[in-house]
Amino acid sequence: MNQNRNQTMKPLTLTILGGVDKDGLPDAIDKIEIGRGEIIGIVGPTGSGKSTLIADVEQFAQGDTPSGRRILINGVPPEPQLRSDPRKKLVAQLSQNMHFLADMSVCDFLRMHAKSRGKDNALPEKVIMLANTLTGEPIDPKHQLTILSGGQSRALMVADIAVISDSPIVLIDEIENAGIKKQEALRLLSGEGKIVVVVTHDPMLALMASRRIVMKNGGMTKVISTSTEEHQIFQDIERVDSWLTSLRETIRQGEVVA
Repeated sequence: MNQNRNQTMKPLTLTILGGVDKDGLPDAIDKIEIGRGEIIGIVGPTGSGKSTLIADVEQFAQGDTPSGRRILINGVPPEPQLRSDPRKKLVAQLSQNMHFLADMSVCDFLRMHAKSRGKDNALPEKVIMLANTLTGEPIDPKHQLTILSGGQSRALMVADIAVISDSPIVLIDEIENAGIKKQEALRLLSGEGKIVVVVTHDPMLALMASRRIVMKNGGMTKVISTSTEEHQIFQDIERVDSWLTSLRETIRQGEVVA
């Protein structure tokens, strides 16, 4: 993690206050506090309310969504403009299905974004360099955004959020089949001091998180802290995943598997 960057960051705490499940019964969890650099997983079966929970966070719900949950920033309700003004948005969101529609080059897009944020014009080079560590399909600065694959698009957006975006909260909805190096992406974002909330069915991503919120019938049923034993299991899974990634790349390049 960048120590100088962290020293200049403002403290930030995201708090989720419990609401109700699909039957109107209170969440079993009254309150969850999440700090900078933390990765939080959201797990549960299909239809359990995982996407509803991140939608509550994305909207900074104030008891005005079906769940009745409330979201606090640094212990207080966010100012109204943080909910309504896109320029002041504190949340960036990544999903499994992402493609660019703008007809411009990668470099031009990143320069425009950096300029709009008042950032150094040299940052696009860093973004592309980082993006290329997350995908096996190299991104060239001259590539048009519209020709990027799904994996390239997501890798570019992860690097852009990490380096250029001011949004301190990142919501990720099921990127297990997103064509990028998933755990490296989460490490990059949390290492830049982002609060990372990831909806996942992937055991590796779930165990990579420091805690995971378990959803059932639309409600938050419990919060599990990742144990030392689970962390060891994660490391074992990560080694297997790294081997499979290397194997996929060997086959993709038309080489013989030895």
